[in-house]
Amino acid sequence: MALQPEVVRTAKEVREKVAAARSAGKSIGLVPTMGALHEGHFALMRRARAESGYVVISIFVNPIQFAPGEDFAQYPRDLEGDTQKAGRVGIDLIFAPAVEEMYSPGDSTCVQVTGALVEGMCALHRPGHFRGVATVCAKLFHIVQADRGYFGEKDYQQLQVIRRMVRDLRFPLEIVSVPTVREPDGLAMSSRNRNLSPEERRAAAILYRALTEARLLVERGERDPAALIRSVKAVVEGEPLVRLQYVELRDAETLAAVERIEAKAVLALAAIVGSTRLIDNVLLDPHLPGRTDA
Repeated sequence: MALQPEVVRTAKEVREKVAAARSAGKSIGLVPTMGALHEGHFALMRRARAESGYVVISIFVNPIQFAPGEDFAQYPRDLEGDTQKAGRVGIDLIFAPAVEEMYSPGDSTCVQVTGALVEGMCALHRPGHFRGVATVCAKLFHIVQADRGYFGEKDYQQLQVIRRMVRDLRFPLEIVSVPTVREPDGLAMSSRNRNLSPEERRAAAILYRALTEARLLVERGERDPAALIRSVKAVVEGEPLVRLQYVELRDAETLAAVERIEAKAVLALAAIVGSTRLIDNVLLDPHLPGRTDA
């Protein structure tokens, strides 16, 4: 039977545990999460476990990355169940702070990445979201002082924002990306999938099918972003339970808009299925067909 990870609530406790592990010669891996753990999280944890002597995960539903009217109050929380699941993956420590531990009364500092990385895509529809993500990740990096941080490619814009923040603020931390984990029908694993009704869950599979058809167009030689976006919209419009919020094609590194696919690009979308917002993407490389899925 797997040993259950220790759960701590304060930054002081995390630093003490990490310091002891580092003094024993262990490298430190960090997997930031908001809990409601699923196979996508476990892929991050397994990668961290394979590369790090001591693995910390955070479980913290970060209030400042939710806009008014979003699902902060409804976001699933199950620390006991998550602790049991993390133990099966071999996690050493869970940092599960209260909101007051991360944001003391009177706090007035935030971290904000600017430029093309936060223009368009999810940033357009979730004002302040990436400021909240960057701020909480900066706090976690400072508290845990890990050697590596692990993030999924499903949240591609978030991944690029965090990479930029780490470079700009000179965090001594390597950001490791892990490919999206999918259900058998292609739906990207997400904590929000549990909010879908059976009918909505079946309908949601259209998102990856639409992205896959666009990817195949690139493999056949299509290089026009507008044509790929039209293709995605045409496929998704055939499913009445799914409403696209956006479909955009951006440079894979800078997230700047591109007029023609000449280098690696990301085709990303967000959609509302019932009352649940889902995101997904595929990476497109005109020079490496067959290695396009994010």
